[in-house]
Amino acid sequence: MKVGFGSVVVTAGVNGILSFCFLALAIGTEYWYIIDDSRTNLTEPEHVHSGFWGVSDDVQPFSEAPPDLSESTKHMQNMHNVIAILLPLSLVLLVFGGICGLVSSLARSRALLMGAASYFLLCSLLTLSGVSLYISYSQQALEETEKRMGPEQMALVHTSFGWSMGMAWLSFILEVITGLLLLLAARMAQLTQYQETVAPI
Repeated sequence: MKVGFGSVVVTAGVNGILSFCFLALAIGTEYWYIIDDSRTNLTEPEHVHSGFWGVSDDVQPFSEAPPDLSESTKHMQNMHNVIAILLPLSLVLLVFGGICGLVSSLARSRALLMGAASYFLLCSLLTLSGVSLYISYSQQALEETEKRMGPEQMALVHTSFGWSMGMAWLSFILEVITGLLLLLAARMAQLTQYQETVAPI
């Protein structure tokens, strides 16, 4: 079955819209990181879930922050600042990428389609970098907490990533798919232009 240019660009557009929605949902929700604290000094098990903007609270989730920040804590704060830039920036760029994709699809321009595809692949790189940094950040925060609490107490604290993180990963995958589909559309536009040029008189 032959796939037409229109089908490819429409599929790319749907994927682009879904990637934006998933990333916006991930950034706006509070289930990036989940902590279940079952220590005996608590009256009842504590269930804490952290949002994207509240992730800095997870650096010291079980005790008050020390008056003097250590180098590792300062490093984690810097990581969080980078994360807070990368993912919202990717979200904003997705909007402009969608506009570029729409214009290039209507114009059937190979150059514009290639540019729009590169735009979405750049967004996917930013999203991947932000999510990867968040995972590294959370792991370092967990290690810092274990140093303060000790392995015995930490064994009663269970941590995991929530569905907000899953939404961010889905957005990344859809961004890559959108970019690849636009590259395919650019190739199809090039072939169409070539066939029109060499068409027999």
